[in-house]
Amino acid sequence: MTGNRAIDPLRLAESAVEAAVVLGITALPVAWHALDSSLTAILTGMLALLTSSVYALHAVTFDCFRMTGHRSKRSFSLTQSKE
Repeated sequence: MTGNRAIDPLRLAESAVEAAVVLGITALPVAWHALDSSLTAILTGMLALLTSSVYALHAVTFDCFRMTGHRSKRSFSLTQSKE
């Protein structure tokens, strides 16, 4: 969907931060007492998997919005009235 464009570093950084927050909130407190090298490798793999998944989801969603012009329509507003 994105053609031949390179990986967007800002989108990748945002995805990595979001994946780290999710992993830090859910898995790290439980695994902290048993943390060793094998568990660290598993958590690193999970971080990479979550980062790539979030990056792909953002890429598909935002590129679809940009290609369809969804942002420019602004068909709804909670603050503007028709009076």
